[in-house]
Amino acid sequence: MKISLVTVCLNSESTISDTIESVLVQDYADIEYIIFDGGSTDQTIPIIKSFGKAIKLIEGNDSGIFDAMNQAISYTTGDIVAIINSDDFYSHTGVLSKVANCFLTEGTDSVYGDLHYVHRDNIGKVYRNWKSGGFFKNKFKFGWAIPHPSFFVKKEVYNKYGLFDSSFKISGDYELILRFLYKKEISTFYIPEVLVKMRNKGNSDGGISKRLSSLKEDYRAWKSNGLSPAPYTILLKPIRKISQLFS
Repeated sequence: MKISLVTVCLNSESTISDTIESVLVQDYADIEYIIFDGGSTDQTIPIIKSFGKAIKLIEGNDSGIFDAMNQAISYTTGDIVAIINSDDFYSHTGVLSKVANCFLTEGTDSVYGDLHYVHRDNIGKVYRNWKSGGFFKNKFKFGWAIPHPSFFVKKEVYNKYGLFDSSFKISGDYELILRFLYKKEISTFYIPEVLVKMRNKGNSDGGISKRLSSLKEDYRAWKSNGLSPAPYTILLKPIRKISQLFS
């Protein structure tokens, strides 16, 4: 079972090495690693090339992060696809082995786990613990979501139900997960451990204006799929994050 991993990046020279190294040290052998660079002007490209043929580098143009992800996914040839962002890294060397074993033993369409947000300049310091918990469809109504970098999906699901909606700027990952798990009801399996660590100040971090835009896109994610959230759904989603700061 081949696992295709995708990273999209733009001027990621300060973090991309950690991401790449966390992939290349995995004890699971059947890996395809594709990096899509959207036009970096710093040392990102030379850093990627320094790792040699273990990485398939695609240099291109995109209209945004989710368009870049779609382009990268189009190059994948694996049975399973996962996104690992350019400031993320896997928590230990056995992550992909554990994920592959779950696909084989559970016969599931997807697998997900937990995530730690860590300080950008001190990755040993956790400031938010995203403990996903087991899957029940109606949890989405109460603002539940899973961390996208910990979400592994069969390629055939993308082929059947589509890629990211690139009209989203922030919540494209939420829309895709909502579409796959809630609307299309693909099967999934939860691994109750931290699979990925993410540095803060990512695409969804930001000020009040960006957070309001994220809420609007979260709502649009439901409506674009012909779904109706509960009156409290969209507000509960950010409120859930508060408890993650103290867990």
